[in-house]
Amino acid sequence: MSEGTAVRNTRQRSAVSALLGEVEGFHSAQDLHAMLRERGERVGLTTVYRTLQGLADAGEIDVMRPPGGEHLYRRCSEGHHHHLVCRVCGRTVEVAGPTVEAWAERVAAQHGYADVSHTLEIFGTCPACTG
Repeated sequence: MSEGTAVRNTRQRSAVSALLGEVEGFHSAQDLHAMLRERGERVGLTTVYRTLQGLADAGEIDVMRPPGGEHLYRRCSEGHHHHLVCRVCGRTVEVAGPTVEAWAERVAAQHGYADVSHTLEIFGTCPACTG
């Protein structure tokens, strides 16, 4: 890889990360790529995917896997939490789940599992879309 390529990839990755800090809600890789292109950023879709995967692996962003849909990404608050997601508009609320946390730890321990992690998305219809 040439030095120019490394600099460009760093700039592209920074652009993806910065965009996630500015937009609300969850977005697909394709949506984020389109937003970057509209801003005049020259970033490839493959780079967007790789950057999102790296940020997710590092725990810097949340990934939602809606039923039958593609992965969606957003920058969330610090600390472990879950999501309540509107099926209609996609509005997302971060929620704590201490009962879920205790249950997950208990079930894992019963089966001898260690270093356990989990994700939880609850889907419904928000008040604005219900009315």
